[in-house]
Amino acid sequence: MRFIGNAPVDGEVRAIASGALATGDTVVVNADGTVSVAAEASVSEGTGSPSVLDSSRTQFFSTAFDSSTNKILISYADYGNANSATVVVGTVSGTSINFGTPVSTGGQYVDWTSVSYDSTNDKIVVAYSTGGAGKAIVGTISGTSVSFGTAVNFAGGNNAEEITSVYDSNSGKIVISYKDTNNSNYGKSVVGTVSGTSISFGSPVTFNSGATYYLVSTFDSTSNKVTLAYKDGGNSFYGTATVGDVSGTSISFGSEVVFESANTDLISLAHDTAQNKTLFSYKDNGNSQRGTARVATVSGTSISFGAVVTFTSSAMYSAAETTSSVYNPLSGKIYVIFADGGNSNRGTIIPATISGTNVTFGSTVVFETGSTAYPSAVYDSNSSAIVVAYEDEGNSQAGTGVVYQAGYTSTNLTSENFVGFANSGYADGQSAAINSTCAVDNKQSGLTAGETYYVQTDGTLGTAAADPSVVAGTAISSNSIIVKG
Repeated sequence: MRFIGNAPVDGEVRAIASGALATGDTVVVNADGTVSVAAEASVSEGTGSPSVLDSSRTQFFSTAFDSSTNKILISYADYGNANSATVVVGTVSGTSINFGTPVSTGGQYVDWTSVSYDSTNDKIVVAYSTGGAGKAIVGTISGTSVSFGTAVNFAGGNNAEEITSVYDSNSGKIVISYKDTNNSNYGKSVVGTVSGTSISFGSPVTFNSGATYYLVSTFDSTSNKVTLAYKDGGNSFYGTATVGDVSGTSISFGSEVVFESANTDLISLAHDTAQNKTLFSYKDNGNSQRGTARVATVSGTSISFGAVVTFTSSAMYSAAETTSSVYNPLSGKIYVIFADGGNSNRGTIIPATISGTNVTFGSTVVFETGSTAYPSAVYDSNSSAIVVAYEDEGNSQAGTGVVYQAGYTSTNLTSENFVGFANSGYADGQSAAINSTCAVDNKQSGLTAGETYYVQTDGTLGTAAADPSVVAGTAISSNSIIVKG
């Protein structure tokens, strides 16, 4: 710590200034004990260089973020190791990502993988299909590696394909959805409960009594519901959605709703927590295979949709097998990741902004100049970046990861580091006097007596809480404030 001495009775503390301070500046303490102005900084938009995570042929990517260890989790089928269901741990630094050593779950001859992070139990769950059998296994992250418990069959037999999983943070459960190949390819979901390094399941529940394809899921944290989307082979292959409500070890569904009355595939979902909406993006085979999107609103177990919006002028690359979408709360946008069939199947990102039930799209950014397949994306809240994992068809189908920083404004303010106001002006490296806890700072202006003021992310004061919410204190005159106690 670089605080100097103890705080006197009047609440003044002294510390070394890191950077210049002006009279009345809101001040935060840094990790090294110095103090600096609470302020914002602009982070520019940019994509880092692709990094190989597995040089073998790889497919069926899925991604998750472990908020406890601040690690990226990527599951996939490793064709260099008997098609093993494999997980690799990634660490983001700026626009770079470094990977640990890939670890096999033990499941071989895999098609489809899906990884979820269970924040209640601080575990990951990998679901996969091996020889048609649906299995799930619990993993524990340590550094850049992962260790696994024993795999459990969640479907009851050799009958699970097109697997998707999602963590329901409201119930603390993992919801795995799949196509039941032993029951006319019906769509089914099952609820998993993690305990230690084991997972147990309730009974599977049918959500679609028809052949189910391109199945994807997301958790709507606004309504605390699970949203599913799929191509309904029992209804002309139309794009269809349903909403599930977890209770105990079971899940119940509302009515199925068609969101695209045409043959639909390459579906992806992302939930915008600020707008309380979910974006459906997909390939509309009824409109020249163009990339298309609609905004969905969930109410209970019902779902409704806004207008149809096209975001590509040419066909999406069908052989990519998947698309992906991810929400970045800092930029307030959803990013759709796909292989652009109109641009040599290159890996491409396009930002989407939701307003009400409408969506608008920005300009595309190419993250991979080679042909791209099986993209899966996740948001890293620690580095405020998006990570995309994919098969690089231009590099022997190697598994690859890339970091995309979507331009945004960051802040050095946290919920805990505000210490008070600069009593005077100080140069970098000077000992600075800070009016801190319970002191009266009279270096402000434009305040209203009796109002509680909050520190804003740019260091100014306001009567509404910012994010993070930090109370500065209570005004006692137009220029004086009692610093928070």
